[in-house]
Amino acid sequence: MTVDLTIRDMLPGEADALGEIYHDAVRNGAIALYSAEQVAAWSPAPPTDAGWATRLADADTIVAERDGAPVGFMTRRGGYIDLAFVAAAAMGQGVGDALYLVAETRARADGHGCMTTEASALARRLFERHGWRVKEREEILRYEVMIHRYRMEKRLDLPAEASL
Repeated sequence: MTVDLTIRDMLPGEADALGEIYHDAVRNGAIALYSAEQVAAWSPAPPTDAGWATRLADADTIVAERDGAPVGFMTRRGGYIDLAFVAAAAMGQGVGDALYLVAETRARADGHGCMTTEASALARRLFERHGWRVKEREEILRYEVMIHRYRMEKRLDLPAEASL
């Protein structure tokens, strides 16, 4: 359910709020699919540094807002989805789907024939609902802890049946 959900571009000065969503999504949303050790290594604290703000500002950062506050966001660099996070309390309410549809529409409008990402086990479900395919599972090392993710792709230049 997406009651009272607004999708918009990131506002200046909003990076810290999106860092809180990132941290909450990892710590409280991904815990069902990752160990406590993995989520602690993945997000030891909400990102708030200048590098985080620049990462968001340099991308097409799309924000989902409910009741005047952000509840999720997605970043796109061309055909690449870099970040996709929804606050744990808003998961399962269509927020990720709404963000994704805007990202794909913009990628198509920009002429991209393919979209790619490295998705968590949680985000993998979102992307698969929208016709993405897993190319490979990979393990990354973060603070000496192995965390799995999935390289995924969706062809935008093929008929829907051919991309499945």
